[in-house]
Amino acid sequence: MLEPIALLSHLAAVTRRVRIGTSVIILPYRHPIAVAKMLATIDQLSEGRLIFGAGAGWMEEEFSALGRPYAERGAMSDENLRLIKELWANETVSFEGTYTRFRDMQTSPRTVQRPHPPIWVGGNSRRALRRVAELGDGWHATGTTPEAVTEGRIALQGLWEKNHRPGSPVLSMRIPLFLEGVSTQVLSFPSRGRASLRGNVKQVIDAIGRYKEAGIEHVALEMSIQSHESIIQTMEAFMSEVMPQVT
Repeated sequence: MLEPIALLSHLAAVTRRVRIGTSVIILPYRHPIAVAKMLATIDQLSEGRLIFGAGAGWMEEEFSALGRPYAERGAMSDENLRLIKELWANETVSFEGTYTRFRDMQTSPRTVQRPHPPIWVGGNSRRALRRVAELGDGWHATGTTPEAVTEGRIALQGLWEKNHRPGSPVLSMRIPLFLEGVSTQVLSFPSRGRASLRGNVKQVIDAIGRYKEAGIEHVALEMSIQSHESIIQTMEAFMSEVMPQVT
């Protein structure tokens, strides 16, 4: 996988209309002040096209390699999100948290999108849904079933209203895509029982329809465990054979 923030800088330069975003930045891995500045820069360079996908993470081995406390990932994620939003919304910020503290810091650049870019919170747990309702603008589920999406949507709407949030959160999902006769898997990856879009064109179209009925509005197609050649072939096949029928 390419490093996402560096890649977003490139995408901001070579695109003009499409929204660009992360799926997802693991919040405890990076210092929130640096993340806020880098992503505000991306929002400036893209003229307000950034979507900030953020999550708490789940792979304990990665936390160990980075020297980050796995057991505190939820608390760190909540605090980091609050701080990033503060840095994007205000010219001068003071912050007194458990992990980050400072006084009267001037912030620059600020995001084009006000008060901040859309924040889509990743994760399928109850705690992730609570994080969406308290700190996010949307839920970015990961490879789950349509039935689980429906369950999560109902639970999230209750949490959303409990936090006196107007309207409804955006519902999105990242899910692996494998097109029969086109895609070739070359890497293994811990699936943890995740669902995928897998099969022929008709089967993939039908599956997308079930997710739409469950409430999903945006789908990020995951192809990172395929070869580069397979990714290109899968993308082209999806756009030429699947997308016209989904639309």
